[in-house]
Amino acid sequence: MASRILRSRPITERVVLLGGGPLADLLVRELWTRPHCILLGVVEDVDQLAKMIKEDAPDRIILAGAERRGQLPFQQLFEARVKGIIIEDGVEVYERLTGKLAIELLTPSSLIFWKDFRKSRLHLAIARGISLLVAVIGMVGLAPLFGLIALAIKLDSRGPIFCVQDRVGMAGKRFKLVKFRTMHPHNGDAALWFQDNHNHVTRVGRWLRKFRFDELPQFLNILQGHMALVGPRPQRVPKFELLVLVSRNAPECGEPIPYYSLRSMVRPGITGWAQVRYRYATDLDEEIEKLRYDLYYIKHMSLWLDLRILFETAMTVLSGRGSENGHHGEAVLNRQDRNTLVQG
Repeated sequence: MASRILRSRPITERVVLLGGGPLADLLVRELWTRPHCILLGVVEDVDQLAKMIKEDAPDRIILAGAERRGQLPFQQLFEARVKGIIIEDGVEVYERLTGKLAIELLTPSSLIFWKDFRKSRLHLAIARGISLLVAVIGMVGLAPLFGLIALAIKLDSRGPIFCVQDRVGMAGKRFKLVKFRTMHPHNGDAALWFQDNHNHVTRVGRWLRKFRFDELPQFLNILQGHMALVGPRPQRVPKFELLVLVSRNAPECGEPIPYYSLRSMVRPGITGWAQVRYRYATDLDEEIEKLRYDLYYIKHMSLWLDLRILFETAMTVLSGRGSENGHHGEAVLNRQDRNTLVQG
C-alpha cells in the first residue's frame, strides 16, 4: 500500500521505492528530509508498481529490496525505462544521500565486481606526491610552531614531548605513530575509547586537541611512507585486535563488523572522511558507524574528495569545533545535500 505525500510541495523529483525491508526504511527517512523530492510511495508487488507508473508518472524508481535476484518485475521496469523513468539501485542512492556505505546490505559478490575499489596507479602516484609535498612544507614551515608547542608541553606537565604509539597501517602492517603528548603520564596503556581518557588530558593537551595540533608530527609518518595526508585513521593495535576478534567470533558468518578488513586497503591518513563527518568513537557501535564512512571514502576516493576533506579539516581546525563533541559533519552533509535527491 502506497503512502502519499501532499502535492503542495515543490516538485523536482517524483520517486517510487520498490521493495521493503531495512534499506527501504533507511531511504524513506532520508528522502523525507529532501524538500524537492516527492515520495509517491513504497510498493512491494507488480500490480501496485504498474498502477503507480500509469497514474503517477514517477521520475525515478529506486530498488530497495534486500534480495532482488529473481524477484524483480523486469517487464514493468523495462517499460518504465523506455518511458524515460530512471531506475536506480537503492544501496547506491543511499551512499550518495548520506556519504556512507550501508555495510549490512552489501554482498561479497557486489564487492568483488565493484570497479570503484580499484584505483589507477596514476591517481595513487599523484595522491602520494601531494602528501609528500605537503609533509615537507609542513615540517619546514611549521618548525617555529613545533618549537612553541614543545615548550608549552614541557612547562605544563612532566613527561616526554611526543607520544609514540603502535598503530596498524596499510595491509595490516604495524608502525610507530608520532603525536604531541596531550595526556598526563599514567600506568598502563591508554583506554580504547576516547571518553575514557578524558580525565588524563592536560591543559595544553585540550588546546592541542581542539585545534588538532597534536597530529602535526605525523608529517614524519608520511615521509616514512606509513601514512598519507588523507585516509582512514590508523587504529591503535589493541583496538584493532579487539575489532578483528569481534569480527571473527560473531555468531553468524563471523562478521558483526562486515568487511572490516577493507579498511586496510589504503594508507591511513592524518585526516579522513570519517573524521570530518563523525565524532570520536566512544563504543563499538560508533566504531562501526565510522567504518561506514571509511569504506565510502575507500570506494569513492579521488583527488576531488581529498581536497574536500582537506578543506573541511581546515575549517574544523580554524574554528576549533568537533574535537570532542557531536556529529557536526553529518549536519553539514545534510545541509549540503538537502536540495538534491540524487544526481542521475
